[in-house]
Amino acid sequence: MTPPHSSPTDRLRSGLVIPAHPLALSRTRKLDERRQRALTRYYLAAGAGGLAVGVHTTQFAIRDPRHGLLRPVLELARDVALASEPRPSAPITRPVLIAGVCGRTRQATAEAVLARDLGYDAGLLSLGALSSASERELLAHCRSVSREIPVLGFYLQPAAGGRLLPYSFWRRFVEIPNIVGIKIAPFNRYQTLDVVRAVAESGRAAELALYTGNDDHILTDLVTQFEWPTSGMRPVQISMAGGLLGQWACWTRTAVDLLTQAKAIRRRASVPASFLSLSEHLTDANAAIFDVAHAFAGCIAGIHYVLARQGLLAGTWCLDPNEGLSPGQAREIDRVSRAYPHLTDDAFVRQHLDDWLRD
Repeated sequence: MTPPHSSPTDRLRSGLVIPAHPLALSRTRKLDERRQRALTRYYLAAGAGGLAVGVHTTQFAIRDPRHGLLRPVLELARDVALASEPRPSAPITRPVLIAGVCGRTRQATAEAVLARDLGYDAGLLSLGALSSASERELLAHCRSVSREIPVLGFYLQPAAGGRLLPYSFWRRFVEIPNIVGIKIAPFNRYQTLDVVRAVAESGRAAELALYTGNDDHILTDLVTQFEWPTSGMRPVQISMAGGLLGQWACWTRTAVDLLTQAKAIRRRASVPASFLSLSEHLTDANAAIFDVAHAFAGCIAGIHYVLARQGLLAGTWCLDPNEGLSPGQAREIDRVSRAYPHLTDDAFVRQHLDDWLRD
């Protein structure tokens, strides 16, 4: 168990549920501050140990000057998180605050400074804007950002705007001093192992927090004990500490229970068949919510649909009026909600919704 007032880095390494925070909009596609605060309260009440804000699930368009929402959205989440901070005698501390950082170096560095100045603990660094950069240029970019804020690396699948990043990149990336962890989300086992191998061979496995973002392997990632042979006497053992996921932006109370189960299973070193079945249930549910059938086109709207069903959001609107649910996606989400009621947290939300929606 992590000590109650440990550092954000220690808490990251302990393993947390970190939802990728959505954006609450009104019918006119303006920020709905009341529901934005309600979402944050929901995640904290559900037991999330961190919040990732300004990331893909929050919609990268918040940075567009027409919307000007990056600072307001970061501030709203921070303010709710600080308001929830317990008394010194309480057994927990405030959530770890992670800000999405993206764009080319000037933009990314400015976003890192903003996040740091607003009290965020780390930046989740997207490299999607540097699709044609060389490996050397990518690493220089990462070093520049890490001078301003501790950095979580991000291996994002190309279908969602990422790029392929070879083992050689990750091996050099983990040598950057202010790197505190990596979100691994290529949705590809070979590429996932590239990152694990790089961390194992760096000698920094005990320092870095690995987080799964592999929506097709969430629970199997969390129970897997990677044993990587190195030049040392013993193989290096590495586990995914927790999950930083858009999938965990809904049904978050259940996600906390699932991570608790996964940690217990890792300690026992024996995975029950029932947990593997549960893993497949979650993957099927994710396929509907993230709209795998349409190459993830409706992934953000799918999260919104679940949250709107529960009353946390007023609708599925995105900043881009052309972005929404794909044909048949709502029907698929309804199907998995009926098929896997053990994955939902509808009763928990009903019990507390009015309190979270207070002004």
